[in-house]
Amino acid sequence: MDRVMRLASQKAVVIFSVSTCCMCHTMKRFFCELGVNPYIHELDEDTKGKEIERVLAKLLGRNPPVPVVFIGGKLIGPTDKVMSLHLSGNLVPLLRDAGALWL
Repeated sequence: MDRVMRLASQKAVVIFSVSTCCMCHTMKRFFCELGVNPYIHELDEDTKGKEIERVLAKLLGRNPPVPVVFIGGKLIGPTDKVMSLHLSGNLVPLLRDAGALWL
């Protein structure tokens, strides 16, 4: 848990991902299209990726847990939570407050 929280707080936006996951790719592209430069942590390229994946699954209560998005060090959640924030108009202000967007 400590490692996940440490990684999640390193940048304004952190996405835990698996390189072969289509939904992970969609989340990465979505944030890039918004003008955000997220830190992407590919679990399948990390020797402790399975351990991190188990921690994320516990946090979210679902498996597989990816993609998982943290903004400003806070857990936002998977794709549906991010899209709900975006559609309600709350994502961009959250990104601004975290320092991920300047405009």
